[in-house]
Amino acid sequence: MTTEQPVAELAPTVPAPRAAGPEATRRGFLAKAFGVTALLSAAGSGLGLLRDLLLARYFGANQGTDAFLVAWTVPETAAPLLIEDAMAFLMVPAFSLALVLREERPQGPDPVRQLTRATLPWLLLALCALSGAVALGAPELVELLAPGLADPQLAVTCTRITACTVLPFGVAGYLASALRALHSFTAPAVIYVMYNLGILALLLSGHRLLGVRSAAIGVAVGSVLMAGVLVLPFARRLRDGRRRGLGRGAARGLVLIPAALLPVAAFTLTRQAQVFIERYLGSGLPPGTISHLNYAAKVSQLAMTSAILIVTVTFPVVARALAAGDLAAARDRVEKDLGQAAALVLLGTAFLMACAPAVVALLFQRGAFGAADTAATAAVIRVYSFGLPAQAMIGVMVRPYFCVRPVVRRADAPRAEGDRTTWLDWYPVGAMALGLAVTCTVGVTATPRFGALGLAAGNAAGITTTAVLLMRGLVLRGIALRLRPVLGGQARLLAAAVAAALLGALTARAAAAPLPAALLGGATVLLVFAALGTLFGAAEVRGPVLALAAWARGPHAPSPAAEGKPHGR
Repeated sequence: MTTEQPVAELAPTVPAPRAAGPEATRRGFLAKAFGVTALLSAAGSGLGLLRDLLLARYFGANQGTDAFLVAWTVPETAAPLLIEDAMAFLMVPAFSLALVLREERPQGPDPVRQLTRATLPWLLLALCALSGAVALGAPELVELLAPGLADPQLAVTCTRITACTVLPFGVAGYLASALRALHSFTAPAVIYVMYNLGILALLLSGHRLLGVRSAAIGVAVGSVLMAGVLVLPFARRLRDGRRRGLGRGAARGLVLIPAALLPVAAFTLTRQAQVFIERYLGSGLPPGTISHLNYAAKVSQLAMTSAILIVTVTFPVVARALAAGDLAAARDRVEKDLGQAAALVLLGTAFLMACAPAVVALLFQRGAFGAADTAATAAVIRVYSFGLPAQAMIGVMVRPYFCVRPVVRRADAPRAEGDRTTWLDWYPVGAMALGLAVTCTVGVTATPRFGALGLAAGNAAGITTTAVLLMRGLVLRGIALRLRPVLGGQARLLAAAVAAALLGALTARAAAAPLPAALLGGATVLLVFAALGTLFGAAEVRGPVLALAAWARGPHAPSPAAEGKPHGR
């Protein structure tokens, strides 16, 4: 497999995928997987929200929390690099191709076991070295990230503690990617439950004695728990493969392509650099600014949770389709994902636009977190929200983009130029770099006048630029999206979301207390978005609304097609 050849050329060497059964069966599997993943991820997000509430309650928004959040940059960078993005981009397609080879040669050496033996030892060695380097270089790292920090020594201490997360994060990301490719979603979905339980345990027991250091220790403990919960499910899957008669023979079915690692890692780090820019520029603003940005980002990301869950569940489906050369199936799945993710994230964005002050007051305004902190955080949330649709689109588009150029190739495929990269492999990095340039320009220009709001505006502008460029890059990569219907659907959803946000804000203002304001505003946003989305013909809204209406009529109610027809005796 070469980097220049289109994906369709894989078809002669990789057999077409087996029929997965009726379309209803496939939808049923995806719905079940999404349901399990959504339930456990919601539990993890709820615990994460509780974690942030305790941080705000115990420590507020001051120079101590700023120091901890600079140290939290380490796990914040390691998580997308080693769990959510880069590791998944690399290993889900790799394990998907291994599964295609397993089906082709059921009596030969197991490609899944071969892939594990070839990659996991090197990964562990690299992770140990990286973790040690972060711990040793903590003072320089803190100075680089936040030169204007009020308490740099506390940040150095917390950074050395959080450096321990690199190894377990990498193991968790590797095992979770393998399990998802093997269509096992329960254990990967529970990792953030374990992670946040570890943090909460240390926060609750140690905040008085250790201060904000308790949160850093909790991050390290939680990372170990999240890796540990995946070890047994992964080992069980490997044993299942051997019981089916798959041997350990020496014949190689897959060959690693190390050069494919570089664009994926570079993209993930470049994407995460938006946080670096915020921390760097925010360190020169009044104490507490970094904390306001962090709380706002955490609340804003809740609107994206369901959208990201969709692509998490469907990513292995896209990877298998591309591994078998089925470009049409991959394109159809990506287009559906773009529509469904946009519907969910725009609904959440409209709610945040309408009810941000009420939500922040309801969640955070207690203890050391005062009314001024609430106003500042709510204002940042509203500016951040302009970039949430673009964040969701990037999450959908970049996964199939990197599937086209997996980290492995078939051993019997001609080597040719398949082990080196081309400019298309680096296209997402270039798109993200241009987005960062926009982020820097807007941030540096607007921060002196608008403070944290200028940083949030730069984030939204930069990520939107990247999303536009990536949509073009996906077409260049060979996945020919039908842009007119895709963009038309996005426009209908956007129009419904804007109207819902405006009416929801008016309703929320009519309530005096935060809880009624959030409930009334949220209900208005939901009803208006559902009504207008259906009226505008947005399939992602119209389908669920009509299904709910049919369910409300009851199982014996006549369908619209049957109305007006005479009934027999």
